[in-house]
Amino acid sequence: MIYNKASIDDIDSEKIRNFIRLAKVKRGFPLAETVEAKIALTHLNLLENNKINNAAILLFGKHPQRFFITSEIRCASFYGTKLEKPIPSYKVFKGDVFELVDQAVEFVLNKLDYRIETRKEHIQIPGRYEIPKEIIGEAIVNAVVHRDYTSKASVQIMVFRDRVEVWNPGSLPSGWTTEKLKELHTSIPANPLLAEPMYLASYIERLGTGTTDMIEFAKNANLLEPRFIQEDIFRTILYRPKTVGETVGETVGETVEKTVEKILHLIKLNPEVTRQELSAKVGLSVRGVEWNLKKLKESGLIERIGSTKSGHWKVITKQ
Repeated sequence: MIYNKASIDDIDSEKIRNFIRLAKVKRGFPLAETVEAKIALTHLNLLENNKINNAAILLFGKHPQRFFITSEIRCASFYGTKLEKPIPSYKVFKGDVFELVDQAVEFVLNKLDYRIETRKEHIQIPGRYEIPKEIIGEAIVNAVVHRDYTSKASVQIMVFRDRVEVWNPGSLPSGWTTEKLKELHTSIPANPLLAEPMYLASYIERLGTGTTDMIEFAKNANLLEPRFIQEDIFRTILYRPKTVGETVGETVGETVEKTVEKILHLIKLNPEVTRQELSAKVGLSVRGVEWNLKKLKESGLIERIGSTKSGHWKVITKQ
C-alpha cells in the first residue's frame, strides 16, 4: 500500500546501504552498496510509481513512528509471575523493524540468566542463555513480521519469573489453528513486503519452519514446549527452566515476591546488612541476592548510601 503522506526524502539511504551490505553477505544480494536508494527500493518492490509504500517506511524510514505510531515494541519485566507493580524495568523501543527486533531481543536476553560452561577445546569460554537466543529471536521477529500494522495496539513483551510472553496484534491466516504451527507448514507472512527484506538480512527463513524450530530448540534445552495462543491478539509463551520443575512436582522455594519482602524487611532491621548475611538469612546464593538488590534499586525501592564495603542500605518506599 502506498503512503501518500511520505516521500523518498523520508527514507534513510544509510539504512539501505547497511542492509545491502548485510544481505550481500547473508544471501548474496545482487545490488551494490553504492546503488541509488530508488533502485534498491524498486528491486525490493518498495517503490511504486515513484512513491514509497508502507513497508519501505517500516524498513528504512528515518522516523517510522511518525507515520506508524504503534510500530513500536513495549518491553517490561516483573519480579513474579503476574502482571503487577512494582515493574523493575520498562522500555518502549522505536525505530525501523530491524532496530525494533534487535533492541527487544537484547532487552529480553539481559533479563535472562546466562550460564558459563566449561572450557574444553576452545580458547573462548562457551555459554548459553536459559532460553536459547534462537527462540527469543524467532518469537520477536514473528511478532514484527506478522502483526497487523493498522491496529492501534503495539507488540508487547513481558518477562516474568517463570516465562516470557510476546503479544502480537495480529492473527493467523484464515482457517489456521495454533496446532498447525507445531507441524511443518507453508510460510504465509501477513506482510510479505516486510518479510522479504528480513529474509535477505537473515532475520527469518521462508520455509515455514520458524515455530517448529522454536519447539525443537526448547526440547533440546529441556524446556517446556512454547505455547501459541490466538485470541483477540496472538500470544507466544516461552517457558523459563524453573517451570519444568514446578510441572513435575519438584519442591519450589519461596516466591520472588516473598523473597523481595524478606530482603526489604532485613534491610529495615539492619541497613548495614551484607550480601553474605542476606544470603544466609534468605536462603539464596550471593548471586541471587545481588540480582534481587539490583532489581530493587532499579525500581527505586532501595538506595545504596556510601561504598559497597562501608556504606549502608536505605529503603525508599514500602513494599
